[in-house]
Amino acid sequence: METVRLTMAQALVRFLENQYISYDGKEHPFVEGVIMLPGHGNVLGVGQALAQEAHRMQVWQGKNEQGMAHTAMAFAKQNKRKKIIAVTSSVGPGAANMVTAAATATANNIPILILPGDVYACRQPDPVLQQIEHTYDLSISTNDAFKAVCRYWDRVARPEQLMSAMISAMRTLTDPANTGAVCIAIPQDVEGEAYDYPVTFFQKRVHKLARRTPDEEVIAEAATVIKAAKKPLLICGGGVRYSEAHEQFREFAEATGIPFGETQAGKSAIVYDHYLNLGGIGTTGCSAANEIAREADVIIGVGTRYTDFTTSSKWLFKETAKFVNINVSEFQALKLEAVPVVADAKKALPILLKALDGYKAPYKDEVKVAREKWAKELERLRGIQFSDDYIPEVNDANAESARRFAKDLDATLTQTTVLGAINMLIDKDDVAIGSAGSLPGDMQRMWCARGVDTYNMEYGYSCMGYEISGALGVKYAIGDRDVYSMCGDGSFVMLHSELLTAVQERKKIVVCLFNNASFGCINNLQVGHGNNTLCTELRYRGEDGKHSGQFMPVDFAKIAEGYGCKAFTVKTMADLEDALKKTKEIKDVPVLLDIRVLPKSMTEGYSSWWRCGDVQVSENPRNLKAYQDHLDHVKDARKY
Repeated sequence: METVRLTMAQALVRFLENQYISYDGKEHPFVEGVIMLPGHGNVLGVGQALAQEAHRMQVWQGKNEQGMAHTAMAFAKQNKRKKIIAVTSSVGPGAANMVTAAATATANNIPILILPGDVYACRQPDPVLQQIEHTYDLSISTNDAFKAVCRYWDRVARPEQLMSAMISAMRTLTDPANTGAVCIAIPQDVEGEAYDYPVTFFQKRVHKLARRTPDEEVIAEAATVIKAAKKPLLICGGGVRYSEAHEQFREFAEATGIPFGETQAGKSAIVYDHYLNLGGIGTTGCSAANEIAREADVIIGVGTRYTDFTTSSKWLFKETAKFVNINVSEFQALKLEAVPVVADAKKALPILLKALDGYKAPYKDEVKVAREKWAKELERLRGIQFSDDYIPEVNDANAESARRFAKDLDATLTQTTVLGAINMLIDKDDVAIGSAGSLPGDMQRMWCARGVDTYNMEYGYSCMGYEISGALGVKYAIGDRDVYSMCGDGSFVMLHSELLTAVQERKKIVVCLFNNASFGCINNLQVGHGNNTLCTELRYRGEDGKHSGQFMPVDFAKIAEGYGCKAFTVKTMADLEDALKKTKEIKDVPVLLDIRVLPKSMTEGYSSWWRCGDVQVSENPRNLKAYQDHLDHVKDARKY
């Protein structure tokens, strides 16, 4: 057998260089490159290997380990999971920083390859810098924390173990039903150790994405259930986009006349103005989808995980409703006692349509009426203007907060008006990205996707910090088109390090920073369930010893300018229109819009519910009222 002597790290990079993916007659490299933040756990081994062995793959410098892993996740998501970026860090804190991103990727079923440095396999320098010593098990390191948040985990304690580890890693990364984060921990001494690797290990390896076809008997059962439906409803999940079943889904809906709601991951598979598109569904859904869903007798979920936000904590659908689930994952397909069509959506939808034998949903004008009703509400949301009369109807404390914020930050804009304006002022093929806070809810309801695959929302883990890092990953994926990151001030403060990377790489990403000097989403949850504001507003500490003083007027535009970005402060609609116009003319430089928006100017619930931890006992009567509301909804919710 012909062999080549390489260090473990050199063999790793050479292997990644030769991984390809094949689907629908297309073939291309699977690993686009590596983002690294060098440290004592990877700078010598992996760093040297990348310098020597990375010929096709690009190498990028990261600024924060969580941020660079989120960049990799957004890149893979935008590429429909058919390309990935690997990320590598040092041991200890560098590795631990990536645990959150690994969880984000796994929760969303997005493939990323994480290569953290590890403590010495030989244990001679123990404890090495940044090593955690467990007295009951010296084999444990920081990297064992990845086990809970990854689809596959391995540690390469000897250089020859790399071969089996990477074969399993690629198996997982290219498995549509069970993909997510993969962690291969690499001890820093083993990275530099040599082995005579078989040359065949480095030959071009093509991973074929085979499309699973559905079982005939299951298709017949599903067709029987759907044919009996009086008010069926489709749900367009992320699996539609990852399967690239856009046209098959649209044709199925049109041929059967079945309307559809969109999950966060499924949004933009079909453009917003399709006559059967009801918009976002569930807790953060709109009235059109939720009102039709409440009456639905058969729900056909395509590529959805049925999170609590999609089902409104299992309250949205009637107890008597039946489910047909099309999903490559058997685990997901079996949810809600469904007829499980375990198959690829692109394959399954045409076969199921044929089995329906001309079935047409017996709707009259319900879908049209629901869409028209929502269109009027959307127009209202886009036109809300601030005045002394516009005070949120929650409690007196909220009214005081709104007035105080308007005074302290000279705010005149509402969040829904700004979001609607951005939506219509950017180009239809530009991509919008977001993740956490109140913006995902407003966007699932309000955002009109005018182009296909122009919506990249991470909401499986709702991870603050994905917005800016992810925007860079999307930019790597889409090239010349623009990407707009919808980011709250809380998320910006938490993690915006890759904004500097965007400056360094001369990548134009546009950060639309909705600055309401608070964690607005959680403040809404807090006060909406009967509590007073506590640690959810960005205020100075007042004379009463609490955070009740002036709102802090942070100048986020100056922060961005300090990094080398172009920046605009937006306080009026004229400011916004002018800033967006100038932004379109900017090339190769990140842009930040510091948009001052009034607290509590978000959307409402629209016939939805979200089960939270309301308290059974409290001295505050508002808490008890919230708990009674909880009980009223629980009794109508499905149990499994």
